[in-house]
Amino acid sequence: MSIYVGNLSYDVTSEDLTSVFAEYGSVKRVQLPTDRETGRMRGFGFVEMAADAEETAAIEALDGAEWMGRDLKVNKAKPREDRSGGGGSFGGGGRRGGGDSFSRGGY
Repeated sequence: MSIYVGNLSYDVTSEDLTSVFAEYGSVKRVQLPTDRETGRMRGFGFVEMAADAEETAAIEALDGAEWMGRDLKVNKAKPREDRSGGGGSFGGGGRRGGGDSFSRGGY
């Protein structure tokens, strides 16, 4: 199981998050996704702990808690949705790789 942690400060580090969650058990891994274009943290992360009971305790204690000036949103992470196969409003990504002057840097 993985824990989703939302509404994080953009200044948070993986070490910061590890220290907070370590109060509830052994932290196996912390992920802080960044924006591909800017490299800036996206304001959420994921924490994996050694035991389900530790994750449950952390979720119960930290959901809604204030940390670094923000009210945290902490819950069980949902499985990542399969993004392949197209569909949706973009029709499977038909504009990738051509036709768009911005993709080639031209105007």
